[in-house]
Amino acid sequence: MAKYLEMEKEIQELKKQLNESKLIIDSMSVPIIPSIIPETVLIPIVGKLLPGRFEKIISQIANLINFETVNTVIIDFSGIGENESIEMDVFGESIIKLNNTLNLFGIDVLYTGFTPAVSQKIISSEMQSVKTLKTFLTFKTALKHVMKHKGIKLINED
Repeated sequence: MAKYLEMEKEIQELKKQLNESKLIIDSMSVPIIPSIIPETVLIPIVGKLLPGRFEKIISQIANLINFETVNTVIIDFSGIGENESIEMDVFGESIIKLNNTLNLFGIDVLYTGFTPAVSQKIISSEMQSVKTLKTFLTFKTALKHVMKHKGIKLINED
């Protein structure tokens, strides 16, 4: 009996450690990186996109962004491999939900880093609203767009 109680205690401790590790991973899975462009942040998305994870991403972005100081978000999917994305319908719905959530707060959302395969799937999908997203091939081109939109110029100092 004592051995059983000892094992049960160890199992509970391991479950606690597992939950703590999951919380740490969740908090790190959506880094929000300030840009050199005022009121702009970059959010790189990496790893496997599962429907539950996308919900967490939406929730974390909505909770972590300071809506008073951020008006442009660039979300980069270049860290998502072709085989790591979820079903295209679920992916499209999740992107639209994320886009609509941030737009409700007055935030302009730009997307970068879609692989050619994902881009083709988005284009051929039946979800018309996905086709209205502001997408760019690279983070650099998205930044150039934001700079032009905000009237910011880079000056090369020799």
